[in-house]
Amino acid sequence: MPSLMAIIAHNFLQLRAFSWAKGSLTEQRSRLEKYSRVFKIAKDVSLSDLSVNGVRAALFDVAHSKPGIILYLHGGAYALGSVNVHREFLARLAIACQMKVLAIDYHLAPEHPFPAALQDALAAYQCLISQGYDPSSIVIAGDSAGGGLAIAMLISLRYDGLPLPACAVCLSPWLNLSHTGEKSNNNKDPFLNPALLSLYARYYVGEGDATNPLVSPSFADLRGLPPLLIQVGTNEILLEEIQQFCEKARQANVEVSLDCWQGMFHVFQIIPILPETKLSLEKIATFISNKISPYS
Repeated sequence: MPSLMAIIAHNFLQLRAFSWAKGSLTEQRSRLEKYSRVFKIAKDVSLSDLSVNGVRAALFDVAHSKPGIILYLHGGAYALGSVNVHREFLARLAIACQMKVLAIDYHLAPEHPFPAALQDALAAYQCLISQGYDPSSIVIAGDSAGGGLAIAMLISLRYDGLPLPACAVCLSPWLNLSHTGEKSNNNKDPFLNPALLSLYARYYVGEGDATNPLVSPSFADLRGLPPLLIQVGTNEILLEEIQQFCEKARQANVEVSLDCWQGMFHVFQIIPILPETKLSLEKIATFISNKISPYS
C-alpha cells in the first residue's frame, strides 16, 4: 500500500490532472522552470555547469564519491524539461548513490525531432569515455522519455558494436511511441493519457517511423543489453507496455529487475517528501553498486 503522503500527493495531482500540458510549449516549459525553484538542492552537493559537445550539461558531485558516473537523461515527453527542472532530484540521486551524476540538456522536440536527442546522449557517452571513464564504470539513467532514450542509447551502441555501459536505470520509461501497446490505468494516471502521448510522440517522431527501435525500444531486438533496473508505479498508463518490454528483455536473456510500486504514479521519485522516494533511491543505489566495476 502507498504511504499516506503518497495518497495525498496522488489525490492532489488528480485534482490538477494534466495541468502540465496546458498552454503552448513555451508556457509549459516556463511553468516547469518556475516550479523547479520551489525545491533547493542539498548543500553537500556541488553543482558545476558544463558544455558537452556544445550541449549544456551539469555535473552533480558529492564529497568522497565512489568510482564511476551516472549519465542522466531527464524526462519531459521529449519536448519539455531540463537539467534545471530536475536538479533537486539529481542532487538526491548523487547523494543516494554516492556517485557523480552528469545530466545533459539534450535538444528538445518539435524544434529538434528524432534523432537529435539520441545523438546528444550518445555524444555525451562518448565524451565520458574520451575523458577516461571505462564503460564498466558508467551507468545510463533516465525518467519517462529520458528512460526510453536511455534504452535507445543501449540499442544504438550495440548496433554499432561499441562498448556498453555497466547497467541502466529507468524510471517509468516511455518505450512505445507508436500507440500500438496496451494502455492501462487511463482513469488513474494524473499525468498521461492517450491523447497526450499521441501529441508528444508526433513532436518527437516528426516525419519518421514511430516503430523505429531507436524511437520505440519496445520494437527492438534486446539481445546483449546490459542489466536493467526499471521502476514503475502501478497507477501509470505506461505500466503494461513496461511489463511487456521487461518480459521481452527476459526472453532475450537480458538481466531485468522490474520494481513495481503499488499505488504510485508516474516518476514519483521527483517528489522528495515521499517515503517511497527515499526507498526507491536506496534500491537504485544498491543495484548500481552491484553492477559498477570496483576497479573503475
